[in-house]
Amino acid sequence: MIDEELEAIKRRKLMELQKRLAQREKKAAKIDKEELLKKVFVGRAWEVWRTAQLQYPEAMRKIEELFVKLILSRRLTRVDGVQLYTFLRRLGLRVKLKTEIRIREHGELKSLSEKLRGKL
Repeated sequence: MIDEELEAIKRRKLMELQKRLAQREKKAAKIDKEELLKKVFVGRAWEVWRTAQLQYPEAMRKIEELFVKLILSRRLTRVDGVQLYTFLRRLGLRVKLKTEIRIREHGELKSLSEKLRGKL
């Protein structure tokens, strides 16, 4: 009876350790992907990437896997925001970025709406 109880406890502990290890591996894999992308993305690429992830999460997971493979095979070395945006458009993903027109007046940046309000 005691041996059976000890075996059950050992099995439970082993399962807990395996779960913890699996969780750590998932976190490490995610960090590695982001680190790889950090090496390649320049300029506003992260802005486009994160916006696209919010709008198309499923497709962006697949694209992320593809990018990681290309980076590891050294076929992808540098991606800026315009290149990434163009690539996503060609895939049919219309990423809607926040755009704002700002005007410099007397050393101060004003949005277009502020400028128009000031004249009225």
